[in-house]
Amino acid sequence: MKQRFLGRTGLRVSELCFGTMTFGSGADEATSHRMLDAFTEAGGTFIDTADMYGRGVSEEILGRWLKGRRRDELVVATKVFATMSDAPNAGGLSRKHIVSAVEASLRRLGTDHIDLYQTHVWDATTPVEETLSTLDTLVKAGKVRYLGASNHSGAQLQKALDVARAHDWESYSCLQPFYNLLGRDIEWELLPLSAAEGVGVIPYSPLHGGWLSGKFRRDMAAPPQGTRGAGSWEERATEDTWRVVDAVLEVAGEAGRTPAQVALRWLLQQPGVTAPIIGARSVEQLADNLGCVDWELTPEQRDRLTEASARPLPYPYNVLAHYPGREPRNGPRTDVG
Repeated sequence: MKQRFLGRTGLRVSELCFGTMTFGSGADEATSHRMLDAFTEAGGTFIDTADMYGRGVSEEILGRWLKGRRRDELVVATKVFATMSDAPNAGGLSRKHIVSAVEASLRRLGTDHIDLYQTHVWDATTPVEETLSTLDTLVKAGKVRYLGASNHSGAQLQKALDVARAHDWESYSCLQPFYNLLGRDIEWELLPLSAAEGVGVIPYSPLHGGWLSGKFRRDMAAPPQGTRGAGSWEERATEDTWRVVDAVLEVAGEAGRTPAQVALRWLLQQPGVTAPIIGARSVEQLADNLGCVDWELTPEQRDRLTEASARPLPYPYNVLAHYPGREPRNGPRTDVG
């Protein structure tokens, strides 16, 4: 597995990040540890969790696996925001909650530092100066190495970057957004912004809850039993979706790869993407996802997938697309940053 720099930082991370949201729910501890072993044996070094996953259970399972391993060879990321108890200050991005949350995450992970500490979502109730100044103190104290954001709009991310710059505080080096062939909205603003500001991008849900894994087919009358995407059947089973799924299946057949590998490979080859976050419930599922490395889609295959998943742009992006130097219809500019 290749290593890539995270944005403009000097931090190298594996081109795939292993997400641990299933730990303690979809996967028991023994299975979780076997998947971590398989991921690192394949060259993976980048692992993502969050305090809210199982209300700390995922961090605890990861922490027990970390014991006895070479901590400096791994990049461990977690997130803060979620309400972790009934106490009035047990959630959000206030100074009080962040300081309490980072200490709790460190205890659960059994480590003295977090490599990438991410705000899980924008907090409209807390001044961004309070959040960023607190995060800056954590970096200066050595408890956190780098900062990241997740689930921010373009305006929110830009504001955070500008405020940090104005105060000479440690800034966000990473963005964790929703991004896949069925959800490309970050191409309107967030991808170009991240490229321009030197922010790494680690997309979550790269298979859109299983819709791009090959389990869903056009001729189905109902979703497969037990799949994550079953709950979104009524919303997602549309011609737009089937057009993308058909293209993924077609390219998979040509390339001799699984649909999941094709969908992940498309993301890996997108400009500005650092490391898609893969998740799994079994070692077999993880092994399939790991098969997206060490090969490439042809330019024609990549263009076919991009065209099949393109959607009409909303205002004002539809207007800007008609002017030289603005965003092209099928993706962000690649000449920024």
